[in-house]
Amino acid sequence: MDSDEDTEDQPGSTADNALDEDGYMTGQLLIAMPTMGDPRFERTVIYMCAHSADGAMGLVVNKKANEIDFPELLKQLEIETESIKNPIPILVGGPVETGRGFVLHSLDYRQDSTLEVTEEVGLTATVDILRSIAEGEGPAHSLLTLGYAGWSAGQLDSEIQANGWLNVTADAGLLFDEDFGDKWDRAVRKVGIDPSFLSVEAGHA
Repeated sequence: MDSDEDTEDQPGSTADNALDEDGYMTGQLLIAMPTMGDPRFERTVIYMCAHSADGAMGLVVNKKANEIDFPELLKQLEIETESIKNPIPILVGGPVETGRGFVLHSLDYRQDSTLEVTEEVGLTATVDILRSIAEGEGPAHSLLTLGYAGWSAGQLDSEIQANGWLNVTADAGLLFDEDFGDKWDRAVRKVGIDPSFLSVEAGHA
């Protein structure tokens, strides 16, 4: 996590607020297709924190980090609390800067450094939000990811054109719930596609 002062180089600091006429997908869910071929993103659902002509940044929201939990993370960061009132899941957010933490959360909680991705969802990357969450004073809904997914200018657009990804409007229920095992299936169904159909198609590719 960053300190409050170390926020100037936070990825996605110039995020658009919604899918616009140029086709940018800030605030959307990106769904990996079986045809993409990158094992790092197999069956991933990514929340897009920023997408512009300069590139894109998002957080994987359905891959739990099994090697560490919230209490252990607080211990590593030397955050002392009397008790942890609201442990939150830790996810593998992507292959870039895997030692850096990002909290995706509802905007009933804000800091000066919070990036407002949409009117409902914010991104904060400071230690203070972890302390607030542990003490029961954090946002109503939140996920913590280690690392993020990043794309250079035009890279994500090319992958979408190659049928590597689908996108769909994000909703809080799908974004923040902790039923990670079938989140990809539910995201695909939200697009209006039967997930089993995609598996069959991939098998016959």
